[in-house]
Amino acid sequence: MYSEQQSLRLQKIITAIGVLLFLVKMWAWYATKSVAILTDALESIVNVVAGLVGVYSLYISAKPKDTDHPYGHGKIEFLSAAIEGTLIIVAGILAIYKAGRSIIFPEPIEQLDFGMILIAATGAVNYLLGYLCVQTGKKNHSVALVASGKHLKTDTYTTIGIIAGLVLLYFFKYRWIDSAVAIVFAIIILVTGYKIIRSSIAGIMDEADTKLLNKMVAVLNANRRENWIDLHNLRIIKYGGKLHLDCHLTVPWYLNVWEAHAEIDALSALVKKEFDSSLELFVHSDPCVEFGCRICTKDDCKVRQHPFERKIIWTIENISRDNKHHL
Repeated sequence: MYSEQQSLRLQKIITAIGVLLFLVKMWAWYATKSVAILTDALESIVNVVAGLVGVYSLYISAKPKDTDHPYGHGKIEFLSAAIEGTLIIVAGILAIYKAGRSIIFPEPIEQLDFGMILIAATGAVNYLLGYLCVQTGKKNHSVALVASGKHLKTDTYTTIGIIAGLVLLYFFKYRWIDSAVAIVFAIIILVTGYKIIRSSIAGIMDEADTKLLNKMVAVLNANRRENWIDLHNLRIIKYGGKLHLDCHLTVPWYLNVWEAHAEIDALSALVKKEFDSSLELFVHSDPCVEFGCRICTKDDCKVRQHPFERKIIWTIENISRDNKHHL
């Protein structure tokens, strides 16, 4: 719960600072009439709206489980990220429209040096906030916070590019450079929005996280106990900052309930040590069967019916299947 509250507090701070940065960028646009600076300001509008959505989603996500939401409220973070991605795409389209209009109906640009100083200051603040967001979001497994952080860092890269374009405009005086820079970085904004939406849809649809599964399988293979004869039907589902792991663990059939439960406890302790306490496990224990003898590495088994032939190395493919392994 502490990590969720930490994420919520950080999101509130980011939203408040986002409002301030938006006002600074609008000041810079009003002073210069640069469409490239307006592109940056439009993205800041998205920062503010997305920040408010993020605050709400993290507030809901931090609520404890209840009867209606037995897995918690973490899925709201994926919806928040989807809304943020959509808003980013809208900002990119508006920026392209404004840039195209500026080419057809150009306006004089004024106080360019002053505008660049203001924009550079907002870019530095955005990068620091974005870095803090991403690091905290990864630590707390907060999809909404990571999405906000990536958005802020992308906003910084956009600002750097816009400043570079404005420097060229300042020295060479070609009015079209302003619009060209705006269009280029509007396209970058569109790509960022698409990636955030793609990630949020993957979470909503419970798409398998290959990177996470690979890490999980590597940990299990490296710390395998001899009573863990087989592991299958493994699934990991994300609920915001929470991870839920389901699997079937095959143990020797002659273990009593206490002994079998001790093996499950060992598995749980291992996974939580590697992936922290935000992970919940639901482990079903299965008794070994006759064909499992050929892959069982237990040396002191007194009821073995077949000699050991080959150890099965767990992989994402075979550990996810809903059947016991065999040769």
